[in-house]
Order: sequence, then C-alpha cells, then structure tokens
Amino acid sequence: MHRYRFVLFRPLQFLPVIFGISVLTFVLVRLIPGDPARMLLGTRATASAIEKVRAQYGLDEPIWLQYFYFIKNLAQGEMGRSIVYKTDVLKLIATRIEPTLVLVLGSVLLALLIAVPMATLASRRRGTMADQGVRVVSTLGLGMPSFWIALMLMIVFSVNLDWFPVSGYGRSVSDKAVHMVLPCLTVALSLSAILTRSLRASLIAQINSDQATAARARGLPEGAVFWRHVMPNALIPTLNLLAVNIGWLIGGTVIVESVFAIPGMGQLLVRGIFSRDYMVVQAVAMTFAVATVLVNFLADILTVAADPRVKL
Repeated sequence: MHRYRFVLFRPLQFLPVIFGISVLTFVLVRLIPGDPARMLLGTRATASAIEKVRAQYGLDEPIWLQYFYFIKNLAQGEMGRSIVYKTDVLKLIATRIEPTLVLVLGSVLLALLIAVPMATLASRRRGTMADQGVRVVSTLGLGMPSFWIALMLMIVFSVNLDWFPVSGYGRSVSDKAVHMVLPCLTVALSLSAILTRSLRASLIAQINSDQATAARARGLPEGAVFWRHVMPNALIPTLNLLAVNIGWLIGGTVIVESVFAIPGMGQLLVRGIFSRDYMVVQAVAMTFAVATVLVNFLADILTVAADPRVKL
C-alpha cells in the first residue's frame, strides 16, 4: 500500500495549481474589452443605471477586493450570480454539465475504439502498406482542425445523407444519443490521431521487449503474447497521454459545442465571454481546471495500479 501514499499528499499539491488558475482566470477575464453593465443594459443606458448595476455586482470595487470576494465565495462553495442569466452560476452549470460530460466521455470511448485497432494493425504489420496507411491517416487527423471536421461531417452525414441532426441535443435518451454522434466523432477523430501514434510506438517497443521474448520462449502463441503481455504494458503510456490531453479535449468541446449548438458548458463559456459575464466565465474555467486536475490524478492512480514498478 506504500505505493499509494501519494494519494494522501497529492491533493495538497493541487492547491497551488488551483490558486494559480484562479488568479489567471480572474485577471484574464477582466482584461476582455467591454463593460458587463453596459453590455447588459445596452448602448443607450444612462451613466447612473450603469453605475447601479456595477455596484449591484461589486464591479465598482478595487480589483484586489473583487478577487478577495471571489476566493471567499469559492471557499464557501459559491461562484456568484450570473449578470446575464440572473441566476446562481452553480445552478446554471448544473443544467449544462450533462451535454459536456456526454460529449467528453463519448469522444474518449470513440477515440479508443478507433485508436486501438489502428495501432494494433500498424504495430503487427510494421513496415507494410497497412502500417503506412495508418500513419498517413493519423498524420492527417493531427493536421485537421476540429471545426473543419465538424463542418465536413455535418455536410456529409446531416445535409447530404440526412442520417443525423445538424445541431441540438435532443430530449429523450435515444434522441440525445443520435444528436451526439457527430459531435463525439468530431472530437474523437482528432484525439484518436494522437493516441494511435503513441500506442503504435508503445506496442512496437513492447513487442520487442524482454518480457514478450520470455513469453514466447515459454511456448505461448503470438496472439496470447500480444494480448496478455504487449497490449497491457503499451496502454499505460497511452493512458497517461490521454490524461495529459484532457485539457485539449475540453478545449475541443468548446469549439464543437458552438458549431453543433449543444447547450453545454463550452457554449456557456463562449456566450459568457461575448456578454462579459465575468461570473459565468470564471466559474466554467474553474470547473474545467478542477476537472483536468482530477482526471490527471485518476490517471496516476490507474497507472500505479496497472504497473507495480511505477512509484509516484
């Protein structure tokens, strides 16, 4: 159990990270040009009306005092009240978290379903046309931006073939599943390109490892050697890579939710930026940051559990 000692101390290391993210988020949000009160009331609002709104939301206070109140509310489990939506920010996020969670989990699942077979084919057929084809496809996937993939999928599968809806989230479970196919596939195609290249390299290294050679010497067939010894060891670095890229994955969902008009946290973040809704932007950014930290923490635990040689 001493290998899991880091579970007790790692959360303490997260505190400076979260604090730094809170400072950056708070400062960067306020560097966005524009006044939230004027954005809310319109260009014809009087100076007194604007000052009243600014005072109502504490925007007339010094920036250091605003940050103090932000941290104080955060410590109490509160994130303020939205200027635009006129509701508690946490309640607003609670209504938007499901689509984003479905998009992230669905994208990761699809990416693994794409990456594992492609990397397996490339590693077991190293140097052949199949291997070259997988490498070309993964390189193309790395070079194509998410919004372009989204538009191409919409044109082909929604407009031309009419297989999937163009946008929205749906109401019933089956309707939501149909609506999320193209958004999940958009993110998965980009993510799978990264995972395929990493897993292919790991598989090739493990195929030629001493452990695999010893298994062959014991008389195990090549298929058993691959799935019992090669694949489990090769998945560990890919799992870590996936955890590291969770921030990139969340950033991709922001773009995809905007393109497909999915009412998730990414779309909420974009609207909060355009409307200068400081509370919403801060809350969503902090939620994304905490989620990224927790995912990396979970990946560390899984890595230690999967490989007894790893100590953190």
